Amino acid sequence: MARIGRRGFVATAAGALAAVTAAGDAAAVPGKAPRGAGRRRAAREFRGMWVASVENRDWPTQRGLSAARQRAELRGLLDSAVERRLNTVIFQVRPAADALWPSPHEPWSEYLTGTQGRDPGWDPLGTAVREAHARGLELHAWFNPYRVAVHGDPTRLVSSHPARRHPEWVVPYGGKLYYNPGLPEVRAFVQDAMADAVRRYDIDGVHFDDYFYPYPVAGQVFDDDDAWARHGSGHSDRAAWRRSNIDLLVREMRTRIGALKKDIPFGISPFGVWRNASTDPLGSDTQAGVQTYDDLHADVRRWVREGWIDYVVPQVYWNMGFAPADYEKLVPWWASVAAGTGVDLYIGEALYKVGAEGQPAAWHDPAELSRHLTFADRYEEVGGHCFFSAREVTADPLGAMTRVVADHYPARARAPRR
Repeated sequence: MARIGRRGFVATAAGALAAVTAAGDAAAVPGKAPRGAGRRRAAREFRGMWVASVENRDWPTQRGLSAARQRAELRGLLDSAVERRLNTVIFQVRPAADALWPSPHEPWSEYLTGTQGRDPGWDPLGTAVREAHARGLELHAWFNPYRVAVHGDPTRLVSSHPARRHPEWVVPYGGKLYYNPGLPEVRAFVQDAMADAVRRYDIDGVHFDDYFYPYPVAGQVFDDDDAWARHGSGHSDRAAWRRSNIDLLVREMRTRIGALKKDIPFGISPFGVWRNASTDPLGSDTQAGVQTYDDLHADVRRWVREGWIDYVVPQVYWNMGFAPADYEKLVPWWASVAAGTGVDLYIGEALYKVGAEGQPAAWHDPAELSRHLTFADRYEEVGGHCFFSAREVTADPLGAMTRVVADHYPARARAPRR
């Protein structure tokens, strides 16, 4: 796989099921008055990009760069956001049970210096907040709650790592290490670790990605037998218990954030398919190989309908007309979920697929991404878009991002405010 991380499974999960040619410009949606290509809602609109630090995907580009070089690269990405008329940066500050700030709970990330626990000599999160605000950008701190390492060897963790001190918290799975979401002490610890950044920094939002229970790996079992035996009473089956564990994380984190800073939003960017309609009549008209409710035990639809989060950014990372998971079917489905809830809906866009080897023909058309925004603009519930990720925002593959800006972002817009 060319890259690792939150979206690495997307191409293999649904992309392997079918390949179709791109649809043309979308027809009018029954019951919806077209709002017009590029006609944006108002002066406020979410225009975001993710900055991934895991495995040095976007930033820093290498481990062990000097502090000056790391700062320069970070400023360059923020400048790119301004150049593309974006207004929000989602900055990954806890990629793998580590920290991009001086945390009292977890070690410095190895993605900074190449050695986990080594002080890089500066504060990346603090700098990112200041530099973003100086450019008129919002900075959302992006946390991965349960991933401990993208390898399976606990001895590679620094000796002071909480996972070394509490090996009973850790489950090896699929060649990686995870904290066990079924342990109440784990849930409390990861909230403490994340809340530290919320308390100390002037961030504009808190953001989770799509990793809760890990994506399924064929032939492997996530071994939470002991936790299930100790804490699973009162639940109909293990899947229901696992969903309850993640529900608790989301609800409790919302409460923690509100107690610290009541005005900053809490958002989550789930895998784009909650459930297929063939599994659940409430699901989307899709045939995806992964369903976030069943496989990641994340009932995102409930979180939105119950108002447990402030915004949702589903990763609708497929082209228009893609049979297993069609952009033209998923955007209306998510709009119907968000309708009337007060939860803001932004669509996650797969800029990283544009021009990439092995992608369907649609992703080799520079206009595909712009057509996404034209289509989504028909739905009043859609309040903006977020692009994965910063490296491609800067590189502008096939000129697709330039086209999005020309067609849809004629001027800068302020981020939404709740």
